Amino acid sequence: MSDVSGSWTRTRNLSSSFGEPQSPQKDEQQKLAVPFCGGIRGGLRPGKKITIMGVVNADPDSFDISLTCGCGDVALDMCVRFEDREILRNACVSDSWGKEERSIPYFPFIAEQPFRVEIHCEHPRFRVFVDGHQLFDFYHRVTPVAAIDTIQISGSLTITKLN
Repeated sequence: MSDVSGSWTRTRNLSSSFGEPQSPQKDEQQKLAVPFCGGIRGGLRPGKKITIMGVVNADPDSFDISLTCGCGDVALDMCVRFEDREILRNACVSDSWGKEERSIPYFPFIAEQPFRVEIHCEHPRFRVFVDGHQLFDFYHRVTPVAAIDTIQISGSLTITKLN
């Protein structure tokens, strides 16, 4: 697996604010503000890994992590729902949503606790790990995989690191 550190390009900051110049640490926090939308330089390919580190909010409702082709097709939409303790996955190709997947061996997210999500892009699928434990596989519905060039994150979480 290759490390994709430093391969993010900002496409837009949905929660940007204007004002006084900020320290590098504050600037980094602003760049990772939720909702977040950023580019994946060069798109995805088998062997590439995306790591999202964050903390679940105190009274969480849900959060979403989506891998998209710009503003078009959605290759993976992962919706974490706390009330039902489920993680829904789906893809949208040519404006048509496919069959939703929801089976998981356990629910790994806890209010006010940090987490680490790794999305490994493999030849036939995404393999998703939370805190080092495999949670699910999601087989590619969008091709070519290299067209997947954007990540969007929203909901009841704080992002602490993304690479």
